[in-house]
Amino acid sequence: MAGLSTLILLLCAAKDVMPSSPHWKPTWPSYRVPVILPQSTLSLDKPQFDAEARLEVVSPCGPACHKSSPLPTYEEVKNYLSYETLYANGSLTETEVGIYILSSGDGSRGKSRTKRQIYGYDSRFSIFGKDFLLNYPFSTSVKLSTGCTGTLVAEKHVLTAAHCIHDGKSYVKGAQKLRVGFLKPKVKDGSKGSNITNSAMPEKMKFQWIRVKRTHVPKGWIKGNANDIGMDYDYALLELKKPHKRKFMKIGVSPPARHLPGGRIHFSGYDNDRPGNLVYRFCDVKDETYDLLYQQCDAQPGASGSGVYVRMWKRQNHKWERKIIGIFSGHQWVDMNGTPQDFNVAVRITPLKYAQICYWIKGNYLDCREG
Repeated sequence: MAGLSTLILLLCAAKDVMPSSPHWKPTWPSYRVPVILPQSTLSLDKPQFDAEARLEVVSPCGPACHKSSPLPTYEEVKNYLSYETLYANGSLTETEVGIYILSSGDGSRGKSRTKRQIYGYDSRFSIFGKDFLLNYPFSTSVKLSTGCTGTLVAEKHVLTAAHCIHDGKSYVKGAQKLRVGFLKPKVKDGSKGSNITNSAMPEKMKFQWIRVKRTHVPKGWIKGNANDIGMDYDYALLELKKPHKRKFMKIGVSPPARHLPGGRIHFSGYDNDRPGNLVYRFCDVKDETYDLLYQQCDAQPGASGSGVYVRMWKRQNHKWERKIIGIFSGHQWVDMNGTPQDFNVAVRITPLKYAQICYWIKGNYLDCREG
């Protein structure tokens, strides 16, 4: 019974609906999104906040390893999508979920690196000047006080990587007093409203910080070893104590890589080798599994947690729309036919993850039926 339920669940929830007819514009496909609802919530002991913050995750399990892994059972999926909620006062709860469909491995061991390298010529672009930094889509990128990046996905919500606040075993130091930083221009005394004489110099920026009210982390990430399942559940949602009053980017279900415009993804983050700079990059997707995108976008620690996005045509609204389809996680060494090759990895927003994150944001599954 459990195996049959799992098969039905994965086939219904994971199968994307292809566009009904060929179109010259890359178009957002429609998906059957499942419903994920809380079933019970219980209080846990307050965490210790004793883990060291890691700015990226390294895993030896590559595409072949993930593709050869058996599908999780229905009960396992429910367990992975259950979640912990950490509140600003240090209290912690665990929520079990139910999954509903409405009508409508064997890892190859590899060498690990503690630092992200650049693939040949560094193709990252530092974004300067408030005309860019304060405008969409760059303005949706924010900095976490633990050192990672996040993306604005609602009036009070930020999407980021789970490892930025939890190492798989414990919450990191500073997670209880987590803050989110928004870049704003520095205003010199007496210079407000006046022109800066040297317009060729980039305008100085500073971070304005907002405290986090609560944080959701899926139990698929919280386990004895953070790499038990690799990076599949390396995502978290932060709710701010007050609205940020900026334009945000919607989340969307990740289409297959072959449907992405030019097979390419984009993301911006606060790489730690360029302090204070927002760094933008784009690159081709090299491979994918159901849960992960493998690419070679240049990135350094600090960029993890960035929202990976694409711009496609929204047929229903007759307009172009950017959506976040993944969360940049970290680095993997992969054994490709006996030759070690490395990739940067992003966690895909699958229909199940979309349903979960959307419910975290909206609190109503009826507003989460379309990915």
